[in-house]
Amino acid sequence: MSISRRALLSTVPAAALLTVAGQIRAGKAQAAPGDQDRLIANTVAMLAGTPESNARPEVADKLAAIESTARTWLQALDTAGAGELFKGLPLGTSDTNLKSTSQHLYEIALATRVPGGALNGDAAIQDRVLQKLRWLHENYYGDQSKGYYGNWFNWEIGVSTDVTRTLALLSGVAPADLVSAYVASMDAYLRNGKNGDVDLDSRFHTGANLADITANRILQAALLGDDARLAKAVADQFTVFSTVDPYNLQHGVTDGYYADGSFLQHASVAYTGSYGKGLLTRAVQTIKVLDGTSYASTGTVVPVVQSWVVDGFAPLIFEGYLMEIVKGRAVSRTTTGYADVAIIVEAIVDLSGYSADAAGLKSYIKHIRQSSRATLTPTSFVSPVSISRYADLMADAAIPAADLNPASRSVAFNAMDRVVHRRPGYAFALARSSARISAYEYMSGENLMPWFQGAGAHYLYLAGQDHTQAFGVDYYTTVSPYRLAGITAPEEVRRTVPELYGTLWYDKPELGFTSSSESQNTYVYFPVCTNEYSGGAVLGAYGAAGLVLGDDAAYAAQQAGQLPADFVAYRNAEATKSWFLLDDEIVVLAAGVRDDAGRAVTTTFDSRIASASDVVTLTEGDRWLRYANETQQNAVGYRFLAGTRPTGATAPVTASRRVVRTTNPDTKVTKQVFTLGVTEPAGAAAAAYAYAIVPNASAAALAAYEDCRLTILTNTAKAQAVKHTGLGLVAVNTFTPGDHHAERLVVDGPASVLAQTTRRGDVTIAVADPTTHRDTVTVTIHGRTLRVAETDEGVRVRPVPGGTRIEVATRHAYGRSFTAVLRADR
Repeated sequence: MSISRRALLSTVPAAALLTVAGQIRAGKAQAAPGDQDRLIANTVAMLAGTPESNARPEVADKLAAIESTARTWLQALDTAGAGELFKGLPLGTSDTNLKSTSQHLYEIALATRVPGGALNGDAAIQDRVLQKLRWLHENYYGDQSKGYYGNWFNWEIGVSTDVTRTLALLSGVAPADLVSAYVASMDAYLRNGKNGDVDLDSRFHTGANLADITANRILQAALLGDDARLAKAVADQFTVFSTVDPYNLQHGVTDGYYADGSFLQHASVAYTGSYGKGLLTRAVQTIKVLDGTSYASTGTVVPVVQSWVVDGFAPLIFEGYLMEIVKGRAVSRTTTGYADVAIIVEAIVDLSGYSADAAGLKSYIKHIRQSSRATLTPTSFVSPVSISRYADLMADAAIPAADLNPASRSVAFNAMDRVVHRRPGYAFALARSSARISAYEYMSGENLMPWFQGAGAHYLYLAGQDHTQAFGVDYYTTVSPYRLAGITAPEEVRRTVPELYGTLWYDKPELGFTSSSESQNTYVYFPVCTNEYSGGAVLGAYGAAGLVLGDDAAYAAQQAGQLPADFVAYRNAEATKSWFLLDDEIVVLAAGVRDDAGRAVTTTFDSRIASASDVVTLTEGDRWLRYANETQQNAVGYRFLAGTRPTGATAPVTASRRVVRTTNPDTKVTKQVFTLGVTEPAGAAAAAYAYAIVPNASAAALAAYEDCRLTILTNTAKAQAVKHTGLGLVAVNTFTPGDHHAERLVVDGPASVLAQTTRRGDVTIAVADPTTHRDTVTVTIHGRTLRVAETDEGVRVRPVPGGTRIEVATRHAYGRSFTAVLRADR
């Protein structure tokens, strides 16, 4: 009858933050004398380190890297040609060159403020940086009529971040007129804002982007000594920490963290692993920058950020590797996975210094380090102080290594259509999409072939493996985009956006299609789907997920005649799918697999990659197949429960990493690609399949697999259900109106249900609404009457003739699970 601890962690501090933000905006929280100086000093210490941190031997490599980088760019300054500050970076038409130029000036300035560094305090170098900043402003930045070409991000965030930090580093010597000139220009470049300031109603000023912009404005206020600017910037940033309530959106913004740990950016993209990671970093940096000032709100900010780590990040990190399902277009980059987690670890290290409940965070850092196959190199940390803190933490023998996740855990991130299922030995991650969540994300030449990444694609991470050898950029490079693990796709050849239009986007300004227009977002970059059913239930450590495939918004709009004649959109296949997440296996059901357009359709049960030199074997038996990478000592078994037996094969594939991202190096990689699936010919009747994925299975275990313990109760486009006798578990997804029968259960309308019965007849049940639109879901359990032992708020249980009825108030629950514990009368 009470709200869960997770919900409390996620909502109460956030509500308090909104109150704090309102007080600051109303002028009830005033800057204290010395706040601006403290802000700048905190920033310099964060970026350059302190005498104490920099004296540590563990920090020496970081200091050497800072100095080496600065010397490299000083030399490039000396050899620059006309129209450039640094050799090879011509200015005037390239926003990326402008961003690189501002970054390199920052990197030089940084080296002159590093205590203990060889360039520390070098006034000549500092003066040179300031002169070049002035030259840059006078020639390539200050004229608003010549600026703002290319990517909006570089003008509103990227260059501003570099310049603001550079001016902070040189705050003791930077001329006041140079500071004021740059701040005025940076304000003017906030063209998606309002009157040179943040606009909380702008779709560009949300989530991680808003955190970046306001972090810059906080520091700019300190440089100017502007209390009013400082107060507004802090208040604006605090709105980012508020948990998103989809039924009470603030400023119409869906970007941010949700109560179930989900994170969205770009309105509908599951993005914990890229923008969410950036927001975490910026939030912790703000805590550090505001420390000791009158704006520090540690008691409200820190619990919120800590809940992001516990509920949002920890489930997605397996053995020090960040999962693919939450990276958007960043999956096509060459440095993801372990490198992502190093950034997160730095944030957690710093957060632990402010948390009242820091023990779990510190133990988690040790767990990541001990479980990861990659060496976590703290030289990549932004702050030398963080490296020092990390070294202290790792050297403290009193801190045990401990995961924030229980060994067995099933997590439904229904607010972003993602599922993570964890067991000792493996983690299973599933990506779905819906009318709420994007089918994929493509942008700026990144993730060129994304079409089915949100169509039930799964990723099975096996314990002990180097996950970059199983997934990462090479997975997308060598595995066909039509054969991603878990998807159903029509047999056709699709073309990338550059192939279709000759540019990185669909360019028709006269029709509202520009590089950053809403039309581009809606129909090209990250379209949502047309299907409403995507979600599932969680009962303890078990889970169920369901998906009805749908077309994306671009195809629907094209069919409705709402898009230009030369706009290309693709139709998807049809299928209804369920994933039942158990202990030893993941059971997958597919029904209604077809293509009404008359194309052949392939359902891929799994796809895996291995190095060219690895010894890979396929062993087949009656109704089973085992894939084994003998070199890596891992294996996956597949038990075929119903439907056409799939075909499995391994073949070498060589491709360039540039096929998935235009700016990737043209590096050829060769992988052995294993694919297991079924292709239905064009015009075939609707097909159905049922199979179990069995991680780490031996051939003997697959041969002895007891089908009797796992029963397919129904597998149609109306309902899918299984019963696991050993677990006493019945799992059901229902997709259509009306009553659906599965063993003792009768489920009314679309729903996801898990029911576990003990030998004594007690029942624990979880119910969810995967459509997010139903007010009530009703489940009847036939048999003797059950009495209530415990229920979540919103669950009503009553006896009915022949059984017990459970009515769940799912209105405004956004797909979350409701549970009840029922006792059998004795």
